[in-house]
Amino acid sequence: QVQLVESGGGLVQPGGSLRLSCTASGMIFSINSMGWYRQAPRKDHELVAAITSGGSITYADSVKGRFTIARDNAKNTVYLEMNSLKPEDTAVYYCHADIHAELRWGQGTQVTVSS
Repeated sequence: QVQLVESGGGLVQPGGSLRLSCTASGMIFSINSMGWYRQAPRKDHELVAAITSGGSITYADSVKGRFTIARDNAKNTVYLEMNSLKPEDTAVYYCHADIHAELRWGQGTQVTVSS
C-alpha cells in the first residue's frame, strides 16, 4: 500500500525557517509530480509548490522567492525549504504525489508562524 509520510512542521517566529519532508513508500514504480498544498483556517486549499519528475517547478505567487521545492527521485522524497516565514504562512501543509496516475495525500503537518 502506498503511503506518504510528512515531517518537519512546527512553531517558528516570523522571519524564521522550516524544512518539510515527505517520503512515499510502498509498491511504487514511478511518481510524476510531487508537491505541497496548504490549508489555513477559513481559507481555501492552496497549491504551494509542485515539481515534476523532470524537474519543472511551480510556485504560488505568495511564496516565490521565499520557498524552495526539491525532490530526490531515488528516495521518493520531496522537500520544501521555507524561509522568511510570515504569519500568513500558518496552515496545515499536505504533501501530494501523482503515483501511477492516482493523486495521493499525506496526513498533513502543522506550520505555525507566530511570535
